[in-house]
Amino acid sequence: MPRGARIYTEEGVFHILARGNNKQWVFQNEVDFKAYKRILKQLKEEQPFKLYHYCLMNNHIHLIIETNKLTELSKLMKRLNLFYYNHYKKKYGYAGHFWQDRFKSLLIERNEYLLACGLYIERNPVRAKIVDLAKKYTHSSYNYYAYGKEDDLTDRDIYYDELGEDDKERQQKYRQLILDKEKTINSTTFNQLFLGTREFIKQMEKKFKVNNTRLKKGRPKKIK
Repeated sequence: MPRGARIYTEEGVFHILARGNNKQWVFQNEVDFKAYKRILKQLKEEQPFKLYHYCLMNNHIHLIIETNKLTELSKLMKRLNLFYYNHYKKKYGYAGHFWQDRFKSLLIERNEYLLACGLYIERNPVRAKIVDLAKKYTHSSYNYYAYGKEDDLTDRDIYYDELGEDDKERQQKYRQLILDKEKTINSTTFNQLFLGTREFIKQMEKKFKVNNTRLKKGRPKKIK
């Protein structure tokens, strides 16, 4: 089966999805989650990228990162996946293919879509019925935005400030948004190459000479 198109650009905001091979667990316990976070922090210090939202699930990971001219996304993800694989291999004596294919990347327009995508991935533990409330899951960026919990991994989403006049108001609004059953985006979004307004998608299709997959009409409900 041919590989899907890969979008290469020096600067942009990306949703990154990487899965364990054959849906196997890549995190067995708290030590593994902490190891992955430690590697992420190390790479953030070495390379100038921003991590706006994240959610680490047992068998896959979601990251929303912003790269710039000094960050090469493919090399960054290769190092991240390799460093964590080495941790897992050493700890469990694992041998064989660890990650499923290549990581997937979705280029996001820098507007309310960024916050909408962040909310979507932070809902994952609730959708998977691991927890009944997003705040009970400790391996995502949700509590940083919803309760102001200190998190040295998360860089503040630039559209989070638009939710209110101060952090208390923003946190309250964020907690309301995570409970909104009317999803701003849905799972088919992540089979696309671009996420944004129709104009943005047309521009990206022209720039990269590819077609967005499963293109949906319209835009998510604006977050006020």
